[in-house]
Amino acid sequence: MSQPVLHIVGAAVGEGASDGGCKWGSNALKEHGLQRALAATGRTVTWGETVSAQPMLASSRLGAIEGFSEHLAHTVAQVLHHGQQPLVVGGDHSCAVGTWSAVAEHLRPQGRVGLVWIDAHLDAHTPDTSDTQAPHGMPLAALLGYGSVGMTDVFGWRGKLLPSQVAIIGARSYEPAEQALLSQLGVRVMYMPEVLERGFAACFAEARAIASTGTAGWGISFDLDGLDPRDAPGTGTPVEQGIRLADALQALDGCSHDPQFVAMELTEYNPLRDFGGQTARAATALLCTVLAPSAATLELAA
Repeated sequence: MSQPVLHIVGAAVGEGASDGGCKWGSNALKEHGLQRALAATGRTVTWGETVSAQPMLASSRLGAIEGFSEHLAHTVAQVLHHGQQPLVVGGDHSCAVGTWSAVAEHLRPQGRVGLVWIDAHLDAHTPDTSDTQAPHGMPLAALLGYGSVGMTDVFGWRGKLLPSQVAIIGARSYEPAEQALLSQLGVRVMYMPEVLERGFAACFAEARAIASTGTAGWGISFDLDGLDPRDAPGTGTPVEQGIRLADALQALDGCSHDPQFVAMELTEYNPLRDFGGQTARAATALLCTVLAPSAATLELAA
């Protein structure tokens, strides 16, 4: 059985971060040939609307992200409504609010969405706990139901994710308040020392089981700063000693063959820091690995 059309949505947002260079990430990956590379795997790929944050229309960064989240959520909801598989390409990680709010709303009649969150950070601040007030440090908390109403209540309801159906891999830069919230909620966090000890493949297998058990579908939110800066230096906030690209490629191979896999998100690509295009190549390889069709589909496409 062939896979659905893969529909790319650009998330042009940098307003959620202290360094706004990620706003240009989706356009840079488009120019780099991401669509062509994905199509070469045998998928039918379209690149639709690029949703852009509008900072001049808001009184604060948080206000800009709240408005952007609403716009992105409705754009991704339309992709799902038309039976296509969304790939959201960012953009700072605040775009996760729009992406996964849409997926949760779409799956709501059938059940919940589970999520594997690969990131150097926990992204579980709220406006009450964040020293920087940077919204890209808040999306996971918002999806769990904590934070500003404009981020938590997209589509009029909160708690898009259940803590028991979320797993984080690769965290190594975070604050006590974030850790306390996730611990209190019971979210499974595989910090980087555990990843180094067990191996990324074992950690991802566990995370995938958490996200896919008892849910109507699951997806991956991949922040490029989860990777080691030796492999992906062009991110908004690189952090040393991360997941090696080769390990990620091996473990993520063929996730989209799972009929429960509903969406993919790639965030925090900063082309202004990507000298020589190393990170663009890493991002493209990751997405092609996750989203490539099955061998049977490739044979049909040949």
